[in-house]
Amino acid sequence: MSLRKRISLLFGVDSLIVFFSIFIGYFILHPWTNPFESKFLLVCATVIFIAHHAFSLYYGLYRRVWEYASIGELTSIFKAVSFSVFTLGIVQFLVFGDVLFRALAITWMLHLLLIGGSRLSWRLFRDTITGKKAPEQKRTMIIGAGQAGTLVARQLLHNADRGLLPVAFIDDDRHKRGLEIHGIRVHGSTEDIAELVKEHRIENIIIAIPSLTKVRTAELIQACMDLGVRTQTIPLIEDIMTGKLSVSDIQDVKIEDLLGRDEVQLDMNKIKDQLTGKIVLVTGAGGSIGSEISRQIMRFGPKKLLLLGHGENSIYTIDMELRKTVAEGTELIPIIADVQDYDRIMDVMNEHRPDVVYHAAAHKHVPLMEINPTEAVKNNIHGTKNVANAAHISGVKNFVLVSTDKAVNPPNVMGASKRFAEMIVQNLAKRSDTKFVAVRFGNVLGSRGSVIPLFKGQIAVGGPITVTDPEMTRYFMTIPEASRLVIQAGSLAQGGEVFVLDMGEPVKIVDLAKNLIRLSGYSEDDIEIKYSGIRPGEKLFEELLNEDEIQAEQVFPKIYIGKANPISELELFYTLEKLPEMPNEEIKKVLLALANRKNVGEKTLQVSM
Repeated sequence: MSLRKRISLLFGVDSLIVFFSIFIGYFILHPWTNPFESKFLLVCATVIFIAHHAFSLYYGLYRRVWEYASIGELTSIFKAVSFSVFTLGIVQFLVFGDVLFRALAITWMLHLLLIGGSRLSWRLFRDTITGKKAPEQKRTMIIGAGQAGTLVARQLLHNADRGLLPVAFIDDDRHKRGLEIHGIRVHGSTEDIAELVKEHRIENIIIAIPSLTKVRTAELIQACMDLGVRTQTIPLIEDIMTGKLSVSDIQDVKIEDLLGRDEVQLDMNKIKDQLTGKIVLVTGAGGSIGSEISRQIMRFGPKKLLLLGHGENSIYTIDMELRKTVAEGTELIPIIADVQDYDRIMDVMNEHRPDVVYHAAAHKHVPLMEINPTEAVKNNIHGTKNVANAAHISGVKNFVLVSTDKAVNPPNVMGASKRFAEMIVQNLAKRSDTKFVAVRFGNVLGSRGSVIPLFKGQIAVGGPITVTDPEMTRYFMTIPEASRLVIQAGSLAQGGEVFVLDMGEPVKIVDLAKNLIRLSGYSEDDIEIKYSGIRPGEKLFEELLNEDEIQAEQVFPKIYIGKANPISELELFYTLEKLPEMPNEEIKKVLLALANRKNVGEKTLQVSM
C-alpha cells in the first residue's frame, strides 16, 4: 500500500472513530434525546475532529509502521487522544461556559480504545487476511535478564522475520528468578544451561550481557556450543557506547570470541606523547598487521601517517578506508615502495623525516620461504637492514620491528630470517640515538595468512578440513589486540629490547578446526578432518622465548621483555655481505645456525662456502 493510500485510510478510520466516540458518549448520558439535533454536540464533534487530526499529525500516527507497534506507539496514541479531548474541554468552557466531564470521560475512553485497537489490529489483519505468515521460529533462550536482554527480547517479539522466538531467560541474579519480562520467565542461572536447553527444547541461545568479560563470554559460548545449540551474542559494550552498533544488533559467534582474551588497557598518555602530532611511517601498511597498526595510530591524531607498501592495491585500499575517518590536522600519504630498494627508502626518510617507524613489511609464510630462501633474505633481512639504517641516518626517534614467535629456536628459513632481523635492530640500538626494539607475537586470527580463511574455504565446499598434526598447537590473538600491544610496546622502548606479547595459552589447531565447523552450523559428522602431516620447516609447538631469555615480570600488562642477545657486529656484517652469494641450502644452514645461537664465526662461514 502506498503512503498516500495508507494515510487516507487511517484518516478515514480515525474520523469515523472520533464522531462515533463523541456521539455514543452523549447518547449514553442522554438516551432520550436525538444527538443529531444538538448544535452543542455538533460544535463539539467538529472541534474534536480538528484537534484529533492535528495532534495525530504532530505525533506521527499516520506515518508509523503499525505492524510492529509497541509501547512507544501506544504512548503516542495516548497523548494524541488525551490532548484532543483536553482541547475540547477548553472549547466547551470558553464557548458554552460549562464542561461536560462525564461525556468527555466516556468519549476519551472510547476514543482511546478504538484508536488503539485499530492500530494494533493491523498486524492481525496482515497475518490472517493477507495470508502473510511469520517464518518458522526457533525457540530461543536469552542469557542475561538486564536492560540488554530485555531489549533483545522485545526486538525479537516484535520482529518475527528474524525467525527467533524468545521462550526463556536465565540470569545469575537470584532476585530475578521467577520474574517475567515481556511474558518470558527468568528460569535459572548459567549453571542450569544444559538442563534448561533440554527442558525448553532450545534451538538458539543469545548471550545478552555486553559488559561481560571476554574470558567469561568465551566460557559461556563454549558451554553452549558443546550442547550443539547455535549461539549468538550482542555487540561489545565499547561498540555500543561509541555508537558503532546497537544492543539489538545480534551477531553470530566468531572464532575470535572463543579466545577468551579481555581487551588490553593501553597507557593512552604514553602513546599520545609518542604519536600525537608526530610523523609516523608504517611499512607493509597494506598487510593484515600493518593496516591495523595504521588504523590504531589514526586514533591518536598524528601529523602525518605514511602508508608504505609494495602492493599498490592493498595500499590503495587502506588509504581509501582511512580517508573516510581522517581527522582534521592529519595528513595521509600513500607510498608505493619496496623495502629492498635502499635508495627509495632513503628518499622517503629524507623527504618526510618520520619520528616513529613501525616496520611490518615481511614475508611470513613458512612453507613458501622454505622453497624460496633467497626471497626471505632479500625481504626480511636486507629489507629490515635498509629501513633500519635509513631510520638511523635520518634521525628517527623510535623504530619498532614487528617480529614473530617463529624467531625462537627456528627450524625454518622464515623464522630464522626474522630472528636475524631482530639481531640487526639490536646491533643498531647499541650505536644509534634511535630507540630500536622488536616485538614478538604469535599467529593472528583473521590475517590473510592464517588458517581461518583456509578452513572456512574448505568448509564451504563440504570439507575435508586439512590439519597437519593432531597435537600441533599455536599461540593466537586478534589483529586489533596485537596491533595495540605493538604500539604500546613501542612507547615503552629504551632501545635494544625484544618485547614479547602475552599470547595466553596455546590452542590446538584441531580444536580450532572443530570449533569453526560448529560455528558454521555443521557437526564433525558433516565435515571430515584429515591429517596431512607436518610440512617442511614447521614446528609442532611454537615458543615465544628461549628458556634463558625468559623474564618473569611484565613491564606492562601482557608485555614482557626478553633477554635475547645479539650476535657480534663482525658476524652480522659478514653474514649480510655473504648471504646474497650463497646457494639456497647454504642460506638455510647459516641462518639456522645463527638464529639458534651456534657459534658461527667468519671461519665457519668461509668453510661452509
